[in-house]
Amino acid sequence: MFNCPMVKSSDTSKQKVWFAGQDRPPYLKEACECPLYWKAPLFLSAGGDRTGSVSVHKFIAMWRKTLQTCHNDASKLVHLLAKPGCNYLEQEDFIPFLQDVVNWHAGLAFLKEVSDFHSRYITTNVALLEEEEDVNQLTEYFSYEHFYVIYCKFWELDTDHDLYIDQRDLTWHNGQAISHKMIERIFSGTVTKDKRVQREGRMSYVDFVWFLISEEDKKTAVSIEYWFRCLDLDGDGVLSMYELEYFYQEQCQKLETMAIEPLPFEDCLCQMLDLVNPMVSGKITLQDLKRCRLAHVFFDTFFNIERYLEHEQKDPFSIVRDGEPESQDLSDWEKYAAEEYDILVAEETANKQYNNGLDVDQYEYEDDFE
Repeated sequence: MFNCPMVKSSDTSKQKVWFAGQDRPPYLKEACECPLYWKAPLFLSAGGDRTGSVSVHKFIAMWRKTLQTCHNDASKLVHLLAKPGCNYLEQEDFIPFLQDVVNWHAGLAFLKEVSDFHSRYITTNVALLEEEEDVNQLTEYFSYEHFYVIYCKFWELDTDHDLYIDQRDLTWHNGQAISHKMIERIFSGTVTKDKRVQREGRMSYVDFVWFLISEEDKKTAVSIEYWFRCLDLDGDGVLSMYELEYFYQEQCQKLETMAIEPLPFEDCLCQMLDLVNPMVSGKITLQDLKRCRLAHVFFDTFFNIERYLEHEQKDPFSIVRDGEPESQDLSDWEKYAAEEYDILVAEETANKQYNNGLDVDQYEYEDDFE
């Protein structure tokens, strides 16, 4: 918990600036000409984490130095959040800033008393920011709905609720739609950040956030990179015919168990090469897939059987239209999150009504014996 608005003592020789949270006077924003939720980064950048308070002179010295080198809001925020000597931000750098939003934003007041969820909410939102190359494309900053969907999906798979899942747990995501070979590849460490947990054969909540967003919206640059790295078994930056056939074999096996005759790999390969249209014939690179507007169709063909069948049943022209960015008011992730949130809310409402009904029935049943 961080202490906020600026309060000055009456003794000017020992003036202190500290942060008291509940009383948020407007003069912090007016004096520094910065957004209100920068108060925690300002306090910490001035050394408040070491002493619990900051002198006015020290605060002014820090702010003057910031203004000398930073001439717009973006550079100021990076300077305040980044570690000393760094000109970039890492995930943990956002924590004080986002914790302040959680603590004091009126729309998140219901989270105040549930401190266990704070770190997971923050982790989720940092991942959403990292996932989007152009943050201006985000329509819902710090969306609780998005967090709720991700956390519920993780909780369903995490049957022992130790905040970690293994390969068997992840297999059950979306009705076992993702191939076993791809799940093994995810757990190989090629796309997971927590290497210690990965060596134990587990996936942390942080890595699940990246997985779910990448799985439900394969059109973003970050998602394309995620799945390209999974398919690129030898890490040479090119998807070879051997690598694609390796993943396609399991798709064929699944189709056969569904009594569907699979397309021979050679024919599938011709289709995919036509779809991607690589710069060098027969060699598919990351840039080829980023340039191709149907990368999601390409990926689903090799490791997601449900989505592959959906694409196969669609009109080819509608698939092309879906790939056009101007045809989408919402991203695939935003549409997925909205739909899943409605389902989760409906299920929770139905459960409450059912439980309330049981209580009423039990009460009436007991009345019969009085």
